[in-house]
Amino acid sequence: MDILDDLKFRGLINQVSNLEGLRKEMNKGKISLYCGFDPTADSLHIGHLLPILTLKRFQEAGHQPIALVGGGTGLIGDPSGKKEERALNPQETVEKWSQGLKVQLEQFLYFKSKNNPALIANNYDWLGKIKAIDFLRDIGKYFTVSYMLAKESVKARLESGISFTEFNYMVLQAYDFLCLSEKYNCKLQIGGSDQWGNITAGVELVKKKINKEVFGLSTPLVTKSDGTKFGKTEKGTIWLDAKKTTPYQFYQFWINTDDKDVIQYLKYFTFLSKREIENLEKEVQKNPEKRKAQRILANKVMSLVHSKEASLMAEKISQKLFYDNMKELSEKELQMVFEDARAFVVQDMPEINLIDLLVAAKVCFSKRQAREDIQNKAIFINGNSCQDIKQIIKKSDCLYNKYLIVKKGKKNYYFALWK
Repeated sequence: MDILDDLKFRGLINQVSNLEGLRKEMNKGKISLYCGFDPTADSLHIGHLLPILTLKRFQEAGHQPIALVGGGTGLIGDPSGKKEERALNPQETVEKWSQGLKVQLEQFLYFKSKNNPALIANNYDWLGKIKAIDFLRDIGKYFTVSYMLAKESVKARLESGISFTEFNYMVLQAYDFLCLSEKYNCKLQIGGSDQWGNITAGVELVKKKINKEVFGLSTPLVTKSDGTKFGKTEKGTIWLDAKKTTPYQFYQFWINTDDKDVIQYLKYFTFLSKREIENLEKEVQKNPEKRKAQRILANKVMSLVHSKEASLMAEKISQKLFYDNMKELSEKELQMVFEDARAFVVQDMPEINLIDLLVAAKVCFSKRQAREDIQNKAIFINGNSCQDIKQIIKKSDCLYNKYLIVKKGKKNYYFALWK
């Protein structure tokens, strides 16, 4: 399938500056395109996955992606999508984070390909050298204040306040496109929908400055059907760095995808074909309880971000939990589960009454409810059914003398750590 047709099928084209012009340009042969990633933290998160994988799709279609690390723009701060001014980070911190982002980006794109290697660049290489007067004369003159105020990223911040620093972020990003166009003949910038104003500013600057047509394409904002923010859990952001978000926690995020979202996420985040995705859509409609689409989604994304081995381990843990085979989990695997969980700690107690444990660990809201759940055979501890309201739990009942996994009903899990 043609790359633009594939993007359309996947719902990855939100806006494009000149679709037919871009298609015509790509039909001539390979083009270079870029996407920028500002180092605002020491790791990328899953919100970055969509543009990264879109770059990867272009590379696999024979085009050359440029991953631009914003070592320069990261010192300024992008107002897009933010209600308040970003905190300015020290240059040493931004440099360190830039190196970390470079390593992560190398996981996804083929930088050592013999036929079509991806490129990586850092905009500090040119932004760090510009002089204020030269920049205002040579670049600033192409931007009117009314034009900049009309951009959504600026307009949305006028009431709450926007500094002159962030106000000029758009100009710097536009200058990036100009530099990449001149240095690498880059003809396309992609980014999230919140970047559309910055992207079009770059398209227009290149046209005005060097009389060259380039293109912009934005991907949609990823949403969840329940209205909650994509990429967030009770524990916070889902990061790509395994030290910040464990592989098991990462897997759980995807395996818990709602049936209403899973097909769209398969289109966004996997490289499955149109036919494969359509077959899975039928499977979701026919046998939603099997959650086949969620398992494939979790495995595919895990393999991309971490490894096939990590994906298999996370799936193994999930299956054993689901089928109450906790005793088959190794101590290392249990440790992964508890790193993800908010475990209730049983501290300095030789034993605890089952009802007291259920209430303390917030499995049940009251002792009355705990008694009813036990009598209704809804409580399991480490895979064993609990049917005695007078049952006493001891440390020796723990897995590896430490871990208690409480299941209420079919899929509600709670965790207790005995110390």
